[in-house]
Order: sequence, then C-alpha cells, then structure tokens
Amino acid sequence: MTAHEQDAFKRALAIAARAIAQDRELEVRFGGEIAGLAKGKMVLPNPGLTMDAAALRAARGRADALALRLLHHDDAKHAKALPPGAQGRAIFEAAEQARVEALGAKAMRGVAANLEDALCARAIQKGWSRAADRQSAPLAEALGLMIRERITGRPAPEAAQGLMQVWRKDVEERAGAALDALARNAGDQTAFAKALKTVIRDLDLSDELGAEPDENEADDSDDSGAEREQRSGEDEGDEPEGGDEGERTDAEGSAADEDEITRFSEESETRVEATDDMGEMMRAMRPDFRRNEAGAAAAYKVFTTEFDETVKAEELCEEEELARLRRYLDQSLKGLEGVVGRLANRLQRRLLAQQQRAWTFDLEEGVLDAARLSRVVIDPTQPLSFKQESETEFRDTVVSLLIDNSGSMRGRPIMVAAACADILARTLERCGVKTEILGFTTRAWKGGRSKEKWLAGGKPPHPGRLNDLRHIIYKSADSPWRRARANLGLMMREGLLKENIDGEALQWAWRRLLARPEQRRILMVISDGAPVDDGTQSANSVAYLERHLREVIAQIERRSEVELLAIGIGHDVTRYYRRAVTITDVEQLGGAMTEQLAALFDPDAARGGGRAPSRYAAPARPYGGMRKAGLPTSWESVGSRP
Repeated sequence: MTAHEQDAFKRALAIAARAIAQDRELEVRFGGEIAGLAKGKMVLPNPGLTMDAAALRAARGRADALALRLLHHDDAKHAKALPPGAQGRAIFEAAEQARVEALGAKAMRGVAANLEDALCARAIQKGWSRAADRQSAPLAEALGLMIRERITGRPAPEAAQGLMQVWRKDVEERAGAALDALARNAGDQTAFAKALKTVIRDLDLSDELGAEPDENEADDSDDSGAEREQRSGEDEGDEPEGGDEGERTDAEGSAADEDEITRFSEESETRVEATDDMGEMMRAMRPDFRRNEAGAAAAYKVFTTEFDETVKAEELCEEEELARLRRYLDQSLKGLEGVVGRLANRLQRRLLAQQQRAWTFDLEEGVLDAARLSRVVIDPTQPLSFKQESETEFRDTVVSLLIDNSGSMRGRPIMVAAACADILARTLERCGVKTEILGFTTRAWKGGRSKEKWLAGGKPPHPGRLNDLRHIIYKSADSPWRRARANLGLMMREGLLKENIDGEALQWAWRRLLARPEQRRILMVISDGAPVDDGTQSANSVAYLERHLREVIAQIERRSEVELLAIGIGHDVTRYYRRAVTITDVEQLGGAMTEQLAALFDPDAARGGGRAPSRYAAPARPYGGMRKAGLPTSWESVGSRP
C-alpha cells in the first residue's frame, strides 16, 4: 500500500463510520494501537503500509463495530444496568457489544462480512482456538459469541471453536432458554439488559448482580423509597444491620468449630422467623444463590480426599535441582531484589521502632544501674540505685504468605511472588516476626485421579470438588530462613503450576495459623484470578468454587484470631476480601506487600477497622501507575476477562 492509498483508505473508513453511525459530524481520528471511543470521538489505529487484505478487512470491521455502538448503544441505560461484580460487568460489556454488532450484521451484509473478519483476527490474537480449559477461556467472551450466533444465525468462526467447546455444553444446559429470550429482545437495550440478568442467574452467578431487589419488587408502589434505598445500600452478601436473625447468624458463625466452615452456606440461607414482609425484605438484601435443582449442592462438598497431599517443597524435588532452580530465580530477579529490599528495610525500621526497649531508673529493686555506682560507694544504704526494663507492647506475631501456584501465574508473576516472599521472610525474621510461606495448586489438570474415580463410579450428580489438591509448605513458621531459602526455587519448576482451588487452600492456611501460639496472626493471600478447576466446574455449577471461596472468607473475617488481607495481580480481589488491594503490574507486588504489612503493624491504625483501599497507589514506577477503574470504551477491551 502506498501513502496515497493509505490516505484514501483512511478517508473511506471515516466516511463509512459516519454513515453507519448516522452522524455526519462524527470526528474520526487515527493514531495509537487500539480502536476506541473517547467523548463521542472515534479513534482508529493508523493502517500500516504493509497490511495485507485480511488485515485491512479486520480494520474495517473494528471501525464498523465502533460505529454500530454509537448507533445502537445508550451509555446512560448501560451504566444503570451494569452489575457491581467484575465478572458480571465483563459479561454485560461482551453481551452489549455482541448485540450492537449483531443488529448491524443483520441489516447490512457488507458490514457483517467486515465484522466476521475482525472477530477472526481477534480470536487468533487471543488464542481462542487453543483454549483447552476455563482458565484460558473467559466466560464473558464465550457468552458474547453465543449471543451473536442467536441474533444473526451465523456460527462462531473456526478460530474461536476452542473457546466455544470449553463453555457451550454447560451454558446451553443451564441458560439456553434464557439466551433465546435474550436474543428476542435484541432491539430493546433495556429489555436486553433485564434478560441478561436472567442468564447470569441461570449460570449461578447471582452474586455478581449484587444485593439488588427483583424488578417486580422495585416497581411495587407499596415499597417505600426508604426501603429501596436501604436495600441498594447493602454490601454484597451482607445481612441487614440490626436484624435479629443477622445477629444470631454472626454469633453462630463466630462460635462455630473450624470444621463447620463448609456448612456456612446453609446457615446464610436460614429463613427469618418473622413476618412475611420482613422475610421478603431480608431475602432481597442477600444475593440470590439459586440452584438448578432444589436443594442440590447447597453446601460445598469434596468427592474424595484420598489423593490430596500436603507436602514440603524439598519432598517434591531433589536437593541439586532445588539449588539450580534457586540460582535461576536469583539471576532472573537481580534488579527487583534491590528495589524490594529497600522497601523491606523501611518495613524493618518501622517494626524495630515499635520494639525499642525502655528502662525505668531510680528504683529500689531491679538490676543495678552502673551509672549510679558512685551512690553505692558513697552511701551503701542508698535505695534508689536500681533500674528495670519496661515490657514492650509489640505482640508476638506470625505472618503466613499464601501464594497462588496456578498455571496463570507462570512466568514473571510467580518469579516476582517468590522473590518478594523470600525478601519479606528474611526481613520479618530479623524483626522477630515468624513467617511461613505456603503455596496451593492441584496435582493434575482437569480432575486427576479424583475425577477418574468419579467416572468409574458412574458419575453421581453433584459430586463436589473433583481434583487432587496439592498444598505446598515452602517455609514453616519455625524454620529459619537460611534452611528454607532454596525451597522457593521450586516455584520455577516446569509442570508444578496447574489449577487453583482457593477456598480449601485458604481454610488450610487459616487452620495452620489457628494452631500457632503467637498472640497475633496475619494471613496474606497473593492471587491472580478467581478459583478455576475444570474438573470440578464441569460437574457442578459454574460459580461453585467461587461461592465456596466467599463463604470461607466470610467465616475467617468474622473471627478475630486471624487478620486476613489479599493482593490481586491483575484481578479484582476487593470483591472477595474486606481488606484487599489490586495491582495491574506484577512489578508492583513488592511495594504492595510491604505497604500492607507496614499498615498492619502501624500502632496508630485500628486493628481490623474499615475497608482497605481497593487500589494500591505508590509514588512512582515500578510500584505506581495504577489504572483507574472505569468502563472500557475500546472495541478491543470489550468483554475482556476481569
């Protein structure tokens, strides 16, 4: 393509975009690498001089998609309908983009071909054809393609078949009828959004919709504005304040034995023994965890624990290989160690400042004060020649670092997590704070021997968790850092990182802390995504593992014995944990860990009070540059995984 042809192509794109959007004044600019909308203006990437025919058609498709969004989309209606949950928002974004594109494809045959080319290019770029499990196949993207199929009648492109194969059977079984109703409302954005919420509920993701009341209740004229405001103001999954039943549930939970955690979901659905009106209001304030079969899978279950293992790192690897992996870890993170080390030194100074010892002088008993020996010589009967050391207020403390060892952490994330854990353990040990480092993953992909046993047993319904857990002890709290240093190299071992079942891992780490004698116990979770285990999720509801994680977190946060905090790497963990931060760049991890621990050890901070900031902010990179939360307007980012 010559420069003249490039200019002609850009003019053609701008003219076509204005025609499709039915806006003669639409401003179309070229620049950057991503197509998007900004304040009513369309921004498109510059077409390259070496683009082939397929790339040019994909560029036309991206421009057409943005123009159709301007034509068929109302931002105010969309913002009003968006649910609070991150995964729910991603589903809404993907579904809405699929709706506007499908309407344009049905009306204009040429636009349909352009959109098809753009979709194929996007599927190839994201590797949807290679998607083999739910960790690499975003549900929002799959739903968008299914919605497109139903509205246009055109099948998903071949390049996206891997993604569709992972999700199609389960989604069709659970929400096929709701998707049909959704497609019939494609022309009405408000009705479409309402029908989409039904799809989300059928997929057992009701908690993503928050604690909003049903539409019929919201329109009920007898429902006062004060009640509606109270309902909408409730936090996700919280019981109403001041409710007798809520207080009873909390009291039961705080006194429950730790082995009863898995029954929490049954407790949370206890009906209010009060008037019918009060019962309706209470149910409206909590998420609607509907089941496909009444009463089935109400509580989290484990099919078998026969193949689970809790193992020390040195038992999974030979000593020589551990040493080699540790050297590889050190070489890969030479630059990071210095930066995190400086942050850790700041944390050390803060901790040591709280452990300064003080003396009380001029006492009648205690340790003889050498500075006042002259008194003893001059007057042996002088009583005020002794001193005593005052007790420090710094409580005996243990910190447990629980690191996600799932496949999505492979590469830079797991390297940085291992290095930061290593440096923090060394720092805390110098300050007299015991530290343990734990990891969690599974022994196999897609179920392992647990699923094989389930298949051999005739596939009984609602089996519960169907994979073999692997919980790894990299460093125990009583083990000195120098002995466990090499163990962290195990995280670099090929084939170790598989799937993640967060709820049971959190239970395991929590129970270990409960058995510790220290006065203060802190549990820090580092994760980069929601729980994912293809074997379990294919045989249970879509949100089975995620719901259990919420239940375990709620149980731990109600107990004062353990202080729980979490750091999400590119994943919004604030929707699970009360005290949490989310970082967008793995290089920010060291700063986030040290700052969070420093805040916990700050004597002026109220223990456990309030909600921590949901985003980690620091002065400058590599620990800064946090992306502000907002709605994606780029065609490339629509439907991206939360």
